Amino acid sequence: MDGSTPGARRPDIRLSIAKKATAPLVPGRRKFFRYRDLGVSDATGGRMRAQVMEAISGMTEPTGWHTHQCEAQFVYVLKGWVELEFEDGTRDRFEPGDAILIPGGMKHNEIATSDDVEILELSIPGPMGTTPCDPPPGMRA
Repeated sequence: MDGSTPGARRPDIRLSIAKKATAPLVPGRRKFFRYRDLGVSDATGGRMRAQVMEAISGMTEPTGWHTHQCEAQFVYVLKGWVELEFEDGTRDRFEPGDAILIPGGMKHNEIATSDDVEILELSIPGPMGTTPCDPPPGMRA
């Protein structure tokens, strides 16, 4: 129930407000990014995670092929650009306003970023593991 119907029960999700100046920095997957937690995981009991990834410096080499253990990862570019390639052969540069929904378990590789890239990333459920993997057949490492 969405809580808008009289007598309906509101989902077990709390209001959460994150301000850029006070949102905590948290450990992340990549040394060239700074990760700002937006409080969504705590507010949803771990059902969703939201964070902003900001470049400390541009990438100097691709991340390598990997998968994430989650149902889905949503990426929205706020500033700068990121180049990604996917197991289905899709390869593109994503710029501000571009969005990508990556199904959990899909092989992908971050090829490059601008020095000022800033990305909003959500995952469902909140905990999201990352596992390196071999490139898909016919694609380079």
